[in-house]
Amino acid sequence: MKKKIIVIGAGLGGLSAAISLWQEGYEVTIHEKNSKIGGKLNVLKERGYTFDLGPSILTLPHIFERLFERSGKKMKDYIPIRTLRPHWRNFFEDGTVVDLDPDPAVMAAEARKVGEDPANVQRFLDYSAKLYDLCDAGYFQQGLDTSAEFREFYGLSKFPQFDLLRSMHGGVKRFLKTQKMQDIFDYFIKYVGSSAYRAPAFMNCMPTIQFRYDLWYVDGGLYGIALGLRRLMEELGVKVQLNSEIAGIRTTATPAGVSGPTTSGHVASGTVGRVTSRGERVTGIVTKDGVFHAADIVVSNMEVIPAYRELLKEDAAFVAKLEKKFEPACSGLVLDLGLDCKYPQLVHHNFFFSQHQREHFRTVFQKHQLPPDPTIYLVAASKTDPTVAPPGCDCLKILPHIPYINDAQPLKREDYIALKERVVDKLERMGLKDLRKHTVYEHIWTPLDIRANYFSNKGSIYGVVSDRWKNLAFKAPKQSTKYENLFFVGGSVNPGGGMPMVVLCGQNVAKKVVAWDKAGK
Repeated sequence: MKKKIIVIGAGLGGLSAAISLWQEGYEVTIHEKNSKIGGKLNVLKERGYTFDLGPSILTLPHIFERLFERSGKKMKDYIPIRTLRPHWRNFFEDGTVVDLDPDPAVMAAEARKVGEDPANVQRFLDYSAKLYDLCDAGYFQQGLDTSAEFREFYGLSKFPQFDLLRSMHGGVKRFLKTQKMQDIFDYFIKYVGSSAYRAPAFMNCMPTIQFRYDLWYVDGGLYGIALGLRRLMEELGVKVQLNSEIAGIRTTATPAGVSGPTTSGHVASGTVGRVTSRGERVTGIVTKDGVFHAADIVVSNMEVIPAYRELLKEDAAFVAKLEKKFEPACSGLVLDLGLDCKYPQLVHHNFFFSQHQREHFRTVFQKHQLPPDPTIYLVAASKTDPTVAPPGCDCLKILPHIPYINDAQPLKREDYIALKERVVDKLERMGLKDLRKHTVYEHIWTPLDIRANYFSNKGSIYGVVSDRWKNLAFKAPKQSTKYENLFFVGGSVNPGGGMPMVVLCGQNVAKKVVAWDKAGK
């Protein structure tokens, strides 16, 4: 009899874990609280405009490809993708515009615009590549979680290669000498919603993700990834229960060697009775309708801290210990605008930089305040894909990073709306003339909406913050330290946030489940 696995949540990490576990021979069912799969990979369609509500950049598509290859299929038959040029465009208050492009000759010309020696950029990219290869070999591909696993894989002699004594900004500043070029490469930290001044230097591996493996777009919008994975799951037989919110995870502390009760309307295969010296395990989930669904193994795509706090009702001391180490990454103000015109100066991906980016990082990540002058990420997918907006029109997704929710002193919606006005003022000032007048459709999500829709910890977008002083950018382990048959996937566990990383996490969770399962036989 196949062992039964329940996956809580149909975000990309949950989908990846479910597909990978099905490919290993398990019976897998996903329970998703919302009406469609994808989690933060979400879409909004209104009045002829299509907006990616969540992720807007596809990188490392070969990681997604594995989900299809392992079932003898090709991703291109499910998800049509194309590269983008330039990767993105950077706007500064003084009128300077700099493109990021993987072509060395183009990048050299862009560097000269701001007085940066192109050789400095190349030296930085060489440094980035070494960090990426180092992280990829073990942390990414092997799914390392613990300090013991790191020591065993890398050996102490390789630890200095991670550049552990510098911050990410320190690594950037070591090679790049102009403020504008430093700001541009510092802001690669956007992928994980953290501060370049607090993240460790090995986070400078991220530029290699683009410069070596390119930057991609999914025709029709990035929600096409979820649609492609849904089709794959339907063909494989992975079950998905939509509108199925979880009320709790049931546990039992059965003495070693004794099988505890697992019966309900849904019966697990029996292996759920196996325990370790920890003496506790999970036996299944309870949905909002009160039905208990038994499982041999549970994989939670709900973040670690909300899962322990809300679904397992762990004591305050246990949760507080996790909260101290695994602080949330930032949230964001998601502003979607449908326009009645086009702005020719925009490309697909654009960044409008703060005049004082260090202070921007400090305001968001240390003061936990709304920034007066944020760096703004702006997506104009209509520059690449005419199907996402009416003819002659642009659709814009605008995202400044802002603090996660402080429940002790929560901000009101009016505070977020005031920030929105400052953002639009900044964009108009930096070249998007009469943006308000040309807006015919507006949609806004605050951190409160993000938490309500995805149950993310305090409205975080990217899981756990990467902070060298709190956690050295490492996240929670993929296997529960308290319940041996409970596993986690997504941005709150290693290797962290971002689409390719959570998909890779799902694949690595499957490996951990298989190894644990075999060890218990």
